[in-house]
Amino acid sequence: MSAGPERGGDRAPALGWVRRRLGAGRAGPIRPGQLSAWFATPAILLGLAFTLGPMIVVAVFSLMAQPTTGTGVEMRFSTKAYEHFFMQESFTGESRFDPRYLRVFAVSAALALGVTVLCVALAFPIAVWMSTRTPRAQNMLLLAVTIPFWTNLLVRTYAWMLILAESGPANSFLAFLGVEPTQMLYTWQAAFVGLVYTFLPFAILPIYSAVAGFDFALAEAAYDLGAGKLAVLRKVIWPAASGGVVSAVALCLVPAFGSYVQPVLLGGGRLVMVGSLIASQFGEARNWPFGAALSVIILVLTLLGALALMRWTKRSAQKVTLAV
Repeated sequence: MSAGPERGGDRAPALGWVRRRLGAGRAGPIRPGQLSAWFATPAILLGLAFTLGPMIVVAVFSLMAQPTTGTGVEMRFSTKAYEHFFMQESFTGESRFDPRYLRVFAVSAALALGVTVLCVALAFPIAVWMSTRTPRAQNMLLLAVTIPFWTNLLVRTYAWMLILAESGPANSFLAFLGVEPTQMLYTWQAAFVGLVYTFLPFAILPIYSAVAGFDFALAEAAYDLGAGKLAVLRKVIWPAASGGVVSAVALCLVPAFGSYVQPVLLGGGRLVMVGSLIASQFGEARNWPFGAALSVIILVLTLLGALALMRWTKRSAQKVTLAV
């Protein structure tokens, strides 16, 4: 009669040893699939190496001196790269304030902000409309949104170059309407169109993900209670979609700010943005410290923007309510 308890007693130390080895001794009973955090250590270290590693290298390069000949950096501490962002040294050795690079950052920020606003404005109604379709239709629409990702960005940008060329379909359509052909390619407008085309799916997907599980019966109930369309949109649908909108802003604004392909190919080099400026410093100018300093400045601005966005989302967090 005592064999059962004795066997259970013999197994208890073994189970305790297994719990301790798997890191579950203090967390409670072992659940299927539960492992210690140590099992994730190799992946975490690899991720840190491929994310923080390049950032550290760029930050160190930005504090090095430019060699007198050749490319690369001279292993000597210097803040000249950051001084060069604000100041320019004349032939006589005098330093004066130079706003050229600040203008490039301002133009990049303005263009990125315009692209983000237009992408979100287009994506919001599209995402809400998609979420009201049948499940089969939603799957087909999601497929349509993700089709551009099947093709390389460079190929898609070259396709826009053909569309906006002087003898391309866009000007042919204008000629059909009786309008004289105009210079579309190699303008900031062409770069703007290319950026909107590139980042529109990045705005649609997070907003759709946020509203896909929303119960639109709440909106119908709000209509029954006498709420208008704007009130329903602001107090019922918007709280559910606000998280997706914030994600869409982050996914569009930051990459558009440092974009390189569209301003160079569609803008024809006439539109100088931060991405092309950094590329020119590492390429033609061979000023690696200054290119690295520009990259660090973008990184700092991005982090500050992310922190401000997180703080705003905390303050504006709301619950869906029918108090309309």
